[in-house]
Amino acid sequence: PAPPPPRARAGPEPATDAAATGRAAAVPAAPAVRQPEPVQLSGAGSLVRSLEALGVDVVFGIPGGAILPAYDPLYDSTVRHILVRHEQGAGHAATGYAQATGRVGVCMATSGPGATNLVTPIADAYMDSVPMVAITGQVARPSIGTDAFQEADIQGITLPITKHNFLVQTAEEIPRVLAEAFHLASTGRPGPVLVDIPKDVLQAQTTFSWPPTLDLPGYRPTLHPHGKQIREAARLMTSARRPVLYVGGGVLKAGATEGLRRLAELTGIPVVTTLMALGAFPDSHRQHLGMPGMHGTVAAVYGLQKADLIVALGARFDDRVTGKLDSFAPDATVVHADIDPAEIGKNRHADVPIVGDAKHVIEELIAAVTTERAAGRPADLGDWWTQLDDLRERYPLGYEEPADGTLSPQYVIERLGKIAGPDAVYVAGVGQHQMWASQFISYEKPGTWLNSGGLGTMGYAVPAAMGAKVGRPDTVVWAIDGDGCFQMTNQELATCALEGIPVKIAVINNGNLGMVRQWQTLFYNERYSNTELGTHKHRIPDFVKLGEALGCVGLRCENAADVDKTIEAAMAINDAPVVIDFVVGKDAMVWPMVAAGTSNDEIMFARGVRPAFDEDDI
Repeated sequence: PAPPPPRARAGPEPATDAAATGRAAAVPAAPAVRQPEPVQLSGAGSLVRSLEALGVDVVFGIPGGAILPAYDPLYDSTVRHILVRHEQGAGHAATGYAQATGRVGVCMATSGPGATNLVTPIADAYMDSVPMVAITGQVARPSIGTDAFQEADIQGITLPITKHNFLVQTAEEIPRVLAEAFHLASTGRPGPVLVDIPKDVLQAQTTFSWPPTLDLPGYRPTLHPHGKQIREAARLMTSARRPVLYVGGGVLKAGATEGLRRLAELTGIPVVTTLMALGAFPDSHRQHLGMPGMHGTVAAVYGLQKADLIVALGARFDDRVTGKLDSFAPDATVVHADIDPAEIGKNRHADVPIVGDAKHVIEELIAAVTTERAAGRPADLGDWWTQLDDLRERYPLGYEEPADGTLSPQYVIERLGKIAGPDAVYVAGVGQHQMWASQFISYEKPGTWLNSGGLGTMGYAVPAAMGAKVGRPDTVVWAIDGDGCFQMTNQELATCALEGIPVKIAVINNGNLGMVRQWQTLFYNERYSNTELGTHKHRIPDFVKLGEALGCVGLRCENAADVDKTIEAAMAINDAPVVIDFVVGKDAMVWPMVAAGTSNDEIMFARGVRPAFDEDDI
């Protein structure tokens, strides 16, 4: 039967630049309508009314004993609740929703195992700076600390992986805590906030009034950069001979992509975008060198390594980009701009530290560079571009067709990107398929690439795609998943089928834990210990039958001639989720590659092929 239509609900407007950059009002996303006079409600009623007042349109969750009081007023609310099949799915769905929309994602779980099942998606959101609020039930206050049934100290457990967390003590404080949680999650450097509410607090009677007064002493994110630092950065940008703009996910979070393009075109400086920043600068742009790092392009890795100036914007010099840190970009002066002062100088010394929101930083850099150029100090980057263009021509991204005639996974993903186009949202799991999706799909627009970058969470793709589709129902959403990742959270496809969320899943089925197998091939003498999954040899599970059992349309493709028509068949289905089992070869590898713990100078273009990096060779 067709899924029931969702109940009518009021949704918030898309996030404004103010909400995205920390300039939100005291209570973000509060609707314009005047709130009624204070009323008597239960704590649970106050919670739901607070969510409504904050403009929440959807919550992903599962009820249980401690959170059950909240589910009664939720029954009559304008807030849509999506009943997931596992709390991990709720958390990743909230993350996908937030990444696709720019709004705060919300998930809900009960105490004990319900709350601890949220730990992975909370850590995932923390690593990737995603605005999320997780609401958990807790045992009644008199039972806290007694090892009561389904008790876990979720506040203590999540302390290292949340931007902030709360244990609510009274029903009266629920509106204020919720408003503070949303404000903290969405402003400054975004991140997850946990609100833990004891069951007796949810059951207690209270007076609900809105808006509350926020009490966040000391929380004042620095939005505007220091003028002296901006001027020094502009001077360096117009005098450097080998500069690079190193762009991270913070540029997307700040809504600064238009400014980034203007800055790049004004200066002529080459741009690299990290895995978390794909889509922040068009892949097709003449100045884009591609993604840097372990599986980045040769030109991007070389550009950073040989730069005399790196301008880092909303990036954090993580190990996958730098390789062996003490050999990274040895001759580069570093300008590091980030809204989080803790990131500046954490991994690489910043010669010019700039604390501020990326949108403001970029706008002020544009003005300062314009002033420098007007004073007759334009940069001459001709020789630099000659070197980089030569590398792009000699070492383009590419792949070899499998010698055994099996289907190439890179070809599948490349064709998927061409057919679905630049307006679709692509959500990847973690592993080889994630890297191929980052390499062989062209990302032209912000908000079209979602993945688990920092934590590298297998099982992210299906629920995150579900959340993205809920947030952007008129957009085509493809999850590109591996056969290993897909088996971790595919139960959420039942949620998609019943809730009318027609995501499309491309399972890149190579029968193995692909990236682990690649490392075993390269570094463990082809000793394939516990990486074969049986999805090839035994077809267990049969992904077509599994998809159908979960309420999806199941398709299979095993040869190159059928790739386009299979993808087009999935694109034509818009009333149900679709699962495609792409049976691909098991020996394909991700190249280029910088082996973990080695210098970026040791990048391999392909197996046994090392690019010539000496300038004499260029």
